[in-house]
Formats: sequence, structure tokens, C-alpha cells
Amino acid sequence: MHRTGARGFSLLEVLFAATILTVALGAIAQLFAIAARSNAGARTTTMAALLAAEKMERLRSLAWTIDAAGLAVSDTTSDGTGLTPSPPGALAHNAPGYCDFLDVRGAPLAAGPDPPAGAAFTRRWSIEPLPTNPNNTLVLQVAVARRGRDEVRLVSVKTRKVS
Repeated sequence: MHRTGARGFSLLEVLFAATILTVALGAIAQLFAIAARSNAGARTTTMAALLAAEKMERLRSLAWTIDAAGLAVSDTTSDGTGLTPSPPGALAHNAPGYCDFLDVRGAPLAAGPDPPAGAAFTRRWSIEPLPTNPNNTLVLQVAVARRGRDEVRLVSVKTRKVS
């Protein structure tokens, strides 16, 4: 005897398998989209952290010492304002001398109060004397944000040392 159902699949089985495959591929496509968005967000956060660290290192490298004669040495001119104390709220708004703009690769763009065309990141920093030791200790803060979104913030303390 010869059975016809044993040689192939019925139309119902093919439709059922195609439906399962379509649902599975749709779920995988959503996972790829979520992964792509997460990677883009991680890339932005990493770039912001690198830009903040770069500025913090520049600020920390400026002279803030005591010379051999016991006199305070302060670099207040490098990078525009050096280690001059910033105006109040320098991290909240674009204060001249305490803000710059960078493109998506981290290259600096024109400075000023308003972001120029092509600005992807806004980097702000503040320099404040420590209230308990204002003549010898500074609190340095750097904040980097991408188009008003979440920001990366670094904080450090710089104390005068005998050179």
C-alpha cells in the first residue's frame, strides 16, 4: 500500500512553519535594532568621557605650585583662562572662557556662547577655590554633554605643592 502523506508536507504544515519563522525573524530584527541603539549610546558616552578626561588633564597640568622662595605660582593664562576661578554656574551655562564645542570626532570648533554648526558636544568646566583652603586648593569640574542629553562629569582637586 502506498501512503501519500508520508512523502511531503501538507499546506497547513508549511503555513505553520512559515508563521513561526516570520515571528522569529521579526524578534531577531528588533534585537538588532536595540543593539544598534545601545552601541550608539555607548559610543557617545565613551566619547564624552574621553573629552572630559582630556580637558581635566589639561587643567591638572597647569602650574599651581609654590616656588623655592615660598611664593604661590598660578597659571592663569594658558588655555584662555588657565586656573582663574570660573563665574558662578559655569557648568550650567556657556560661560566665556569656560566652555567649548566639539564635533562628533572630538575636534574643537569655534568658541563662543552659542554652539556653532556641526557641534555635537558641549564641554563646560569650572574652577572653584576650596572654601576651607581657598589660597591653596582648587576644585576642578568638567562636564561634557551631547546636544543637551545626559552628560559625563569629572571632579578633581588640585593642591599647591612645593616645586
